[in-house]
Amino acid sequence: MTTALFYLFAALLIGSALFVVLNRNPMYSVVALVFGFANLAGIYFLLEAYFIGALQVLVYAGAIMVLFLFVVMLLDVKPDKPRRGLVHLDRWWFAILVVLFLGLLLGIVPGAVRLITSVPAGHEADIGNVERVGQALFTSYLLPFEVAALLLTVALIGTVFLAKRKI
Repeated sequence: MTTALFYLFAALLIGSALFVVLNRNPMYSVVALVFGFANLAGIYFLLEAYFIGALQVLVYAGAIMVLFLFVVMLLDVKPDKPRRGLVHLDRWWFAILVVLFLGLLLGIVPGAVRLITSVPAGHEADIGNVERVGQALFTSYLLPFEVAALLLTVALIGTVFLAKRKI
């Protein structure tokens, strides 16, 4: 049952990611991104990383997506219009890149699955543990954590500045 749910969440996540990239309407893309984040949280819950799954829902599907929606609605981005009279070479490049990506993915995934599933004995309960995540976040990954916080603050100030200029 767990394997079937994992494949269901993974398929929905890939489908929503493709919808985000290929859709021309930015609002639909943002909503599909929220759906993708929810599916990723479901995968975390299936892997028994409950804390990381809860963070995925709260931080990404909640706070970050509200910021994205705010920016998209604030800038009043219109859906992209199709170009007329141009040869669509970009579609051929896209098809070639998709084939190359799938080839790489099929070559990499089996080794990556073996690497991910080989958890040392006795450490199964530590994955997604709040204490371990906190220690890693504030020791080894303190600088990237602070840089991400600074970038989010700058993005928020930038959106307020853009909003004030239009009013």
